[in-house]
Amino acid sequence: MYKSLVKSFFTWYISSIIKKDFLKFSFNREPFQKDRSILLLANHFSWWDGFMMYQVNRIHYRKTFYVMVTEENYKKVWFLKYLGAFPVKKHSRSMVRSLEYAGQLLNDPNNLVLIFPQGKLHSGTAKEVIFEKGLMNLINSSNKTFQYVFSASFVDYFENRKPTITSYLQNWEGAEFTSLQLIKSAYNKHYEHSRQVQSRIIV
Repeated sequence: MYKSLVKSFFTWYISSIIKKDFLKFSFNREPFQKDRSILLLANHFSWWDGFMMYQVNRIHYRKTFYVMVTEENYKKVWFLKYLGAFPVKKHSRSMVRSLEYAGQLLNDPNNLVLIFPQGKLHSGTAKEVIFEKGLMNLINSSNKTFQYVFSASFVDYFENRKPTITSYLQNWEGAEFTSLQLIKSAYNKHYEHSRQVQSRIIV
């Protein structure tokens, strides 16, 4: 009961701070299969990223949300564990276990697992999203029946004091023996297209 109350409070809190700190947060509502889990791959450029994707899931996908975070952030931000976060310690034996755990979560069709393939924060102006190798350990630890969703998010202020953030979502169907290079290529194709769309906005 305590865990449920804490989760409800921070779900409300996240929604509140997004409304308070941003002029607008928008995303396209891609159709999805409710009987399959989701591996959500997103670019990582700000403190807000996980909270934004949590909000996307709450509004659109409505699945049980999980996100892999660094052990440092897991310890620093105590309430993350109530929002589906689980830690990974890079360059350690426990990292493999964390990746396997994430893969096994995808075997439940009610789950959504958010991964930032870059592994670290990168500039929002980056022209390419780098993928770390651990993603394939995660995928190979699952039964590979999940659906891929790519998210590319961008922030602009224009004439406003508060920024607007836009997340571009796209479904992608990977083959059974999909490689890291193929996933990276497909994601970056979506990322570049989204970046081009965002760059053409004029007010």
